[in-house]
Amino acid sequence: MIKVVWFLRKAEHLSLDEFSTWWLKEHAPMIAGKQGSMIARYVVNIRMDDDGLPGATGTTCDWDGIAEEWFDTVDDARRAFSLPSAPETRADVMAHVSAMSRLIVSEHCILDLPETRSGH
Repeated sequence: MIKVVWFLRKAEHLSLDEFSTWWLKEHAPMIAGKQGSMIARYVVNIRMDDDGLPGATGTTCDWDGIAEEWFDTVDDARRAFSLPSAPETRADVMAHVSAMSRLIVSEHCILDLPETRSGH
């Protein structure tokens, strides 16, 4: 399993709500449609406007959201990122973000409670 984590900062001309709507209603379905047969899991996480939880760092986060793409193999990830539609997908992102970065990670799960136990 390989996991690719994308960090995105919204374009200046977009509000956080507009950025969220674009990502969830336009871009994510595009990714799922084009790369879906190669992706094992795809999750989008968008920053909440207010961080009033204890333990805040007191600094502003540089990113407005992250996407996580899980692939069963490195070859699946290579195929997904080498599709003929890759330039179109990249252009869509660059029209809606002011910065983007990517991290290839190996995940180490420390705690994974069943949903029934978490109560949510």
